[in-house]
Amino acid sequence: MKKKLLIGFGILVVLIVAFMVYANNRNRTLSPPGEASLSIGGMEVNVSYSRPSVRNRMIFGEEEEGALQPYGVYWRLGANEPTLVEVTSDFRFGDESFVAGKYVIYAIPRKGEMEIRLSSDLRFWGYTEPDYSQDLATVVVPVSRNEHVEQFTIETQEAKRGVELKFAWGNYQWALMLEKK
Repeated sequence: MKKKLLIGFGILVVLIVAFMVYANNRNRTLSPPGEASLSIGGMEVNVSYSRPSVRNRMIFGEEEEGALQPYGVYWRLGANEPTLVEVTSDFRFGDESFVAGKYVIYAIPRKGEMEIRLSSDLRFWGYTEPDYSQDLATVVVPVSRNEHVEQFTIETQEAKRGVELKFAWGNYQWALMLEKK
């Protein structure tokens, strides 16, 4: 009897592990990892994020309209894990100064603009919202129309004062400046 219970339990454990591996792989296939990096004048910026696809869905809009990412609701700027930004020199995010290090950036979309927040909360994963008390700064940037970009993309571009992060998804684009201090 004990032997049958142990065999049954072992099979259950194997099935659970197999499902977890499958689910994790499926999520990463639908939203593969992406990276953007740039090094200029002693400042290096590395961004790690996931790249969801539009797949014929409404990306930004009202919740009642069935938008994937409704206005006014937390968005991790990608999928799977939060978007991580590592900066190797002191920098400015909006009007605030920060020391070199690793940070999370996330957004709250609004009609015609994107509220982007810098957070020191590196512990959360997936859709879990961050600890808002660990938000360090907020910048509001305009959103403009763009040619269709199927997969969410972050690019780094050299700017006069530092590195500009350029975001594009669906028919929308916006940018954020990380200014070298």
